Amino acid sequence: MVNTEHHIIGGTPVEVRWKAIKNLHVGVYPPEGQVRVAAPLSVSLDAVKLAVLTRMDWVRRKQAQFLAQERQTQRQYVSGETHFVFGRPLRLDVIQWEKKVHRIELLGSDRLRFSVPADTTPAIRRRWLENWYKARLREHVAPRLAYWSSHLGVATEAWGIRPMKTKWGSCNPDKKIVWLNLELAKKPTRTIDYVLLHELAHLISPRHDERFLKVLDDNMPRWRSVRDELNHYPLAAWNELPSASQ
Repeated sequence: MVNTEHHIIGGTPVEVRWKAIKNLHVGVYPPEGQVRVAAPLSVSLDAVKLAVLTRMDWVRRKQAQFLAQERQTQRQYVSGETHFVFGRPLRLDVIQWEKKVHRIELLGSDRLRFSVPADTTPAIRRRWLENWYKARLREHVAPRLAYWSSHLGVATEAWGIRPMKTKWGSCNPDKKIVWLNLELAKKPTRTIDYVLLHELAHLISPRHDERFLKVLDDNMPRWRSVRDELNHYPLAAWNELPSASQ
């Protein structure tokens, strides 16, 4: 059971959710830097307020980053737009044909051909392209997940891909389930490796503690620069699928 309240703390609106968890977490989320707190059931409101106030400088910095971060323009899924596949910019060529099916093809190193039935709407084209992205990401991730799982000596019970508003990925250490943000299909493959390592490291240590950081340091010494690269890529348009810092 989750009990949710809304408070003004240090002049900032804060959503507080009391859950059956062990540790208190303060998060700042896009697109406008909303502050949310997940608190154990045993923690008082005064303790929550203190936790937020002691982190207020960090909260302000994160909010400023979200508001300043570049965003893609709203996509209409028409010829001439730039779409990204694993970090590579591709020019979209939309071809209308008489067939009742659609087809998406990579052409060379710089084009993405999108053949569609006549009179399809941008919403339909968007859904088709998202499904294509999901299939490409799944193809890429499957062997990389197997590699990192073997390398770290851990195993997942299940993994999947879905739109995620606030994270690049997530891991449920108890159920051993990993989720990846669909937007990763647009990012360089080295950043996908970082997210996989990050999430699988939670099967070794659920928290971002020294043990967790050691897993990242030992297996990807430059993980911080890769993380920063990932977080500096433009986010999706405001009313498309937003991604966020990890």
